Amino acid sequence: MRDLVIMPAMAQRRESLNMGEFAEEAIIVEEVTAPKRVNHFIEANTQEATLHHLKHECITPVFSKDNELTINHAAFVETIQDAAQSFFNGERVEQADIRVSHIIKGRIPEAIHKPANQLLESDKTIYYERAAFSIDVPTIYETVGGNKLNLSIVGVRAYNQMNLYSKKVPELFRLAIGFKNQVCCNMCIFTNGYKDDLRVSSTSELYRAALELFNNYNPAKHLYLMQQLGNTSMNEHQFAQIIGKMRLYQCLPTGYQKALPRMLLTDTQINSVAKAYIHDDNFGSFGSELNMWKFYNLLTGANKSSYIDSFLDRSLNATEMAVGINAALHGDERYKWFID
Repeated sequence: MRDLVIMPAMAQRRESLNMGEFAEEAIIVEEVTAPKRVNHFIEANTQEATLHHLKHECITPVFSKDNELTINHAAFVETIQDAAQSFFNGERVEQADIRVSHIIKGRIPEAIHKPANQLLESDKTIYYERAAFSIDVPTIYETVGGNKLNLSIVGVRAYNQMNLYSKKVPELFRLAIGFKNQVCCNMCIFTNGYKDDLRVSSTSELYRAALELFNNYNPAKHLYLMQQLGNTSMNEHQFAQIIGKMRLYQCLPTGYQKALPRMLLTDTQINSVAKAYIHDDNFGSFGSELNMWKFYNLLTGANKSSYIDSFLDRSLNATEMAVGINAALHGDERYKWFID
């Protein structure tokens, strides 16, 4: 791993990002009042969990061939929280908002022969196959398209994507840094703010990888791209054309599909985009032109129904789709198929 350049003061780090080169009047100031949370950054089949619950009421899975411990969800959250507080020293770093899914239930040995309806809470063991968390840095923000965006760090862990029947190997994590739209809690993920195949063997390696990701991320460039989306609009016919092509994409022959840019949203999510175009209070534009910033938020809003293990991949793909179609509306060829 290359040497990291982690500056000691946040003011120096802001200067090194050269935010003025890309974004107009990108503002990083301290704010006293925290925004009210109206919904969650991911929904689907998830439920809220506390760090205390993960640490003290859940067991830790092991690699079955050598009984070596995995890095559990609580350790993942704590490690990234520590890395964020270190890197963004001087900013307000909030506690993680944790969502979990796919509960795995078990019993302690003494309760093996008990009928299920007689089990006590102390007889049960649980852990969650999948967990995601979001850590907001509300003192680093910008306004895009009239929406306030806070800097946010998102982590995803899914045991189903690992082989726990083997000996201990480097473990898979997904980590992203980007901006969260405070109007709707939609996540905006950009390419250089996402590590989709982060494999580590210890929390110290995880800590270093998180610092590297934070250091490589360019928030000014990300903001600039999102600001540009508001400068382009499409009419209802063009929107309907894109929705139809997105539905058609799912049915294309494999070879034909591979020749096109990837599109990861499901049919159900594409239907959600269409419904939100008509009914969404914040981004719906039925009967008027739809700018690409609103279109982007229709995509990220639909993505909130993704399962945890596919959430960040689809978040990034929503950015790719919005930026690509925006370019196609200006004559670029790469995403032209979606608007023809």
